[in-house]
Amino acid sequence: MPNPSFLDFQYNLSKRSFLRKPTRMFTRERQNSCSLPVYQTSVDDLKKVFDRFDSNKDGNISPEEYKAILKAMGKKNLLTREVQKIFDVADADGDGFIDFNEFVEVQKKEGGVKTTDLQRAFHTFDKDGDGKISVQEVYELQKGLGQRCSLQDCRKMVKAVDANGDGVIDLDEFVTMMTRTMTLC
Repeated sequence: MPNPSFLDFQYNLSKRSFLRKPTRMFTRERQNSCSLPVYQTSVDDLKKVFDRFDSNKDGNISPEEYKAILKAMGKKNLLTREVQKIFDVADADGDGFIDFNEFVEVQKKEGGVKTTDLQRAFHTFDKDGDGKISVQEVYELQKGLGQRCSLQDCRKMVKAVDANGDGVIDLDEFVTMMTRTMTLC
């Protein structure tokens, strides 16, 4: 059975907790504000993300594994040179791999997940650029990540975070889902 994706993780979490109402943090006034929130990811969540990158489960992320995830997320342009730059920064011991401790250190140095990071992630998932993530877009992403997930499963995932009931995930709903297990810095 394949490992659950981060979206699966968030969906399963939503079955146990009440959804917070979207905060409308992306209104025009807030977008121009310098006081946008920064979130700190828990070590457990970082481990789930790390494990998703570490496809062969050897405890290290290789450049090839990193590229495979980027390709699956539609980041085909961010390849060899850019990945090498990432590894130059993250691979503290110089062995050519990123282990979990190095992964956590990079996340700490970044200072948490910034609102702009969440916006960029949202736009990565919003393939058609309409400002919404549809069931089909979730399905295509899951498929690209190698997840065995039916369209019906993806409908359930979207429904779990669709606070306004319009059948898609907007930016506020996406941020609410992604930050549910994070703490504000």
